[in-house]
Amino acid sequence: MYNLDSMASASTNYYRKNRAALQVKRAYQRKYNRKPSEVQRRTELAKENHKRGTYGNGDKKDVSHKKGGGTTLEAQSKNRARNRGKK
Repeated sequence: MYNLDSMASASTNYYRKNRAALQVKRAYQRKYNRKPSEVQRRTELAKENHKRGTYGNGDKKDVSHKKGGGTTLEAQSKNRARNRGKK
């Protein structure tokens, strides 16, 4: 049998052991995700995904913003994990 704690990230293990901290984090995320700028950002990316025909088709691709403006199509795993591990 696998030990799930050894497979999980350090932050996952932390939040599993500290439920109060997890509740604080989730409250912050709910507030942050309601910001008009974040709603607009998600809306723009969803529109671009629809336009490129990749929205909801299971191809594991995301439209990502690039520095200097513009968007590009890239793997979900690369787009969503870009800032992990940075201190």
